Amino acid sequence: MSFNTQELNKLRQDLTTYDEIWVFAYGSLIYKVDFPFIAKAQTSIVGWTRRFWQGSHDHRGTPEKPGRVLTLIPTKGEICHGIAYQVSHEVFEHLDYREKNGYLRYEMDLYFADQQKKAGLVYIAPEDNEAFLGEASEFDIAKHISDCRGPSGENKDYVFCLANALRALNIEDPHIFEIEKWLLKQ
Repeated sequence: MSFNTQELNKLRQDLTTYDEIWVFAYGSLIYKVDFPFIAKAQTSIVGWTRRFWQGSHDHRGTPEKPGRVLTLIPTKGEICHGIAYQVSHEVFEHLDYREKNGYLRYEMDLYFADQQKKAGLVYIAPEDNEAFLGEASEFDIAKHISDCRGPSGENKDYVFCLANALRALNIEDPHIFEIEKWLLKQ
């Protein structure tokens, strides 16, 4: 799979058939909401964990020196907490561009705080995409992140903004907070 997944995503779901579209945010979509939305709610997905295992050649790094950004990794028994935004299907023109570096849209169940379960869409960069960097220790990830920057700014700012946003939502994430801890020591 190539870096640019915009056209693939347009073929994955017919968004005009959805009566209600929710998109799940687990990374930068939590703190950088640069799209219109109808509603938002704290939600979770089951069986997934966020990890800084995806390369960023276009936002937090460059083609020569890709940064690290989040993707979701299937993890039995885990729950990933985040935010769901109800959006119109037109918003995906922007989101597909923003998330084009190896991310595909998947449909999955979203679990809302009020015990509702609704179908939602989430962007995941699978392991077979060209930008996937893979597993590393939090220390090694922090070292990598500390040296990267791209058109969207310093790679470490992604970590700091997300960690602050997760704390504001009372969401614990040891992976994020451990990387933040190492970055603060540098």
